[in-house]
Parts: sequence; C-alpha cells; structure tokens
Amino acid sequence: MNTMNFRAVVTAMVVTIGIGGGLASNASGQDAKGGAKVNQLRVYIGTYTGPKSKGIYLSTLDLATGKLSPAEVAAEVTSPSFLAVHPSKKFMYAVGEISDFGGKKAGGVSAFAIDAATGKLTLLNQQTSGGAGPCHLTVDATGKAVLVANYGGGSVESLPIGADGKLGEPASFFQHAGTNAKTGKPATPHGHSINVDPTNRFAVAADLGLNQLLVYKLDPATAKLTPNDPPFTAVATGNGPRHFAFHTSGKYAYVINESTCSVTAFEYDSAKGTLKEIQTITTLPHEVRPGYSTAEIVVHPSGKFVYGSNRGHDSIAVFSVVAANGTLTAVEQKPTEGKTPRNFAIDPTGKYLLAENQASDTIVVFEIDQTSGKLKSTGHKLEVSSPVCVKFIAVQ
Repeated sequence: MNTMNFRAVVTAMVVTIGIGGGLASNASGQDAKGGAKVNQLRVYIGTYTGPKSKGIYLSTLDLATGKLSPAEVAAEVTSPSFLAVHPSKKFMYAVGEISDFGGKKAGGVSAFAIDAATGKLTLLNQQTSGGAGPCHLTVDATGKAVLVANYGGGSVESLPIGADGKLGEPASFFQHAGTNAKTGKPATPHGHSINVDPTNRFAVAADLGLNQLLVYKLDPATAKLTPNDPPFTAVATGNGPRHFAFHTSGKYAYVINESTCSVTAFEYDSAKGTLKEIQTITTLPHEVRPGYSTAEIVVHPSGKFVYGSNRGHDSIAVFSVVAANGTLTAVEQKPTEGKTPRNFAIDPTGKYLLAENQASDTIVVFEIDQTSGKLKSTGHKLEVSSPVCVKFIAVQ
C-alpha cells in the first residue's frame, strides 16, 4: 500500500456561513442553553480513497429538511477512514488507514486546521499511528490527547495535541497480545476502536481479535495511557467486539459484536473504570447468515435509544434503553437503502441519522422519531465514494 501523503491538498469550496462552536441542542435545532437556533450542520465525511475518492469531503445538512448539499473535497489525504473533531471545533484529526507510513509498517494520523469561515481543512502535521491499519481515533474532552486504534497492528497509541493543534510525538503505545480461549494458541489482536469515558479518566479499547475490552487510565495533561487494574473485560469467545459507546448517563456502556451480530450491554463503574456485563441481544430479526457482520454503535443524545449497523443485512438495528438498568429492547431493523452500512452518525440535535453505505457510495438521511426511536427515510441521499465516517460541526 502506498505511503500516506505528507501533504494534504485542500480543494477550494463555497460555504457561505461561518462556523459556530459546540452544539448542545434539542431535536428542533434550538440550542439547549437558550442560544441561537442552529439551522445547519457542516458534515465532514471520511472515505477510503481510490479512483473516485480523494480524501475528506464536506457537505451541509439542513436541519429543517434533512437535505444534504453536494459533497466537495475538504482535503486530499490517503484513506482518512475515521475522523475526530477537537472540542474547540478549530481542529480535526484523521487516521490514514494504511500499512506503510514513512517506510515503516504503520499507518498515520493527520492534524488539520478548520477554517472558521469556509470549513476548509489545512494540514498541520502528521505522525505515525504506531501500527498498521489504524481504523479509529478519538480526542479527549480537554483537547490535549488523540487516541488511536490500529486494526492491522493490533495496538493502541496516544499522541499529545499542542496549543496550535499539531500532534506531538507519541506519548504511549501498547501492543495487544493474548491467547485463543478455544485453542490455547496466541490470538491475533485487532484493535478496532478506542473511546474515552465521560469522566475523561479512562479509555476503553475494543480488540476484535482478542475478544477483550481493554481499559486504560488516561492522563490528559501528558496524553499518556497506562493499563487499568483489571486491564480488560472479556466478552464471549467469538463475539468480535468492534465499536463501543458510553450511555449519556455514564452508568452504562455498549459494544457491538462484529462476528455474532449482537450488542452487549454493561454496567460501568466510573470510579474504577470497570465493566460488568448485564445483557447480550441480537441486532437481527433472524439468525446470523453468511456474509453478515456489524459495524457501528451509537447512543442517541437523549439516552433513550441505541442504534447499531448490520452489514449484509444492510440495516440499522434500533433499540430502546430501559432507564432503570440500561438494558436494551429491540424496536426495529430499518433497511439503509444501500449496501454495507459501515458507519452511521446521529446529528447532535438527535433529529437525523445519516447512514454511510460504503459499498453503494451513498449517505442516506433518516429522521428519528423522538418517542419510539424508529427511523423514517427523508428521501434525501448524497453520493460519495466509499463513505466510512461522518462528523458534525454547527454552522451558526
């Protein structure tokens, strides 16, 4: 695979309204703190690059209608399959999902400055991800650390963020390792995601190959990770934990299992950084079939619903959350009107869900029923080659 570009060429685009800060809004788009109503969101789209995709794309979501504007290139960079926005909304970070970065068997992480007036991205710098095939990253709540998971390398790494948004040299790196519970032989690790908890004190890394949720203590000031005690929580053998999400209450957490097409719910002890399994529920209306797998999991901003994507079945599984104990109840499986919903995202107001159909090159917009959590197609669809990830920033 080609070495990740050390220059990201930003293509000019026309975006007429300036960018705002953070967004804490209700389903109508009204700022929850009583501020000005938000009418539009900038939508940044991570892709796999190839003949029809050049990197990160930018669209605008109309919160009144659910319509997306035509996508334009925000920055040319190799396979930015997952994105993360800095809390200040001034910077963006992207993995480069490759296996050869600067002549080393590793991927890359890019830092970009976001132009407040246009939404354009300008490359600040890049660092190695420490392992091959980085596929997920996140920024901590203080904006001082980027954490990245390497699928191919089976590892995680942390990188400090400077005041200028640039990435420093890696602060910590952990190579995952373990034993296959069935054979007793070494297992092949695959770091698939890493998420910071609501207290900003712990990070949970889902390793698909080890069937483990590895927990690290996070020191935001130094961006350093250290293994927690206990260092991991095991999930059932063969589940293949992929993506992970904390409930808005901070009391529960959920992991979507790629191989068994299921979601496992946990009680979360934020004082100790520990997880206790309380339920596993299928994402499908029937048994798992050949070619089926899951991908993304998202908790609705209200905390009332959880959503997961089914590849092969090509649907979004909708669950309601039992407020008393955090367990899930199946609501529906909604077809995504495309193939291979690799990722999806719910806008910060909680009104719309955007499903990224990787294999059919489309993003489809669904409206969320705020009472039942059910999805209704808006009829709006955006064509983008190999869409994998979506992130939002408010346009004030």
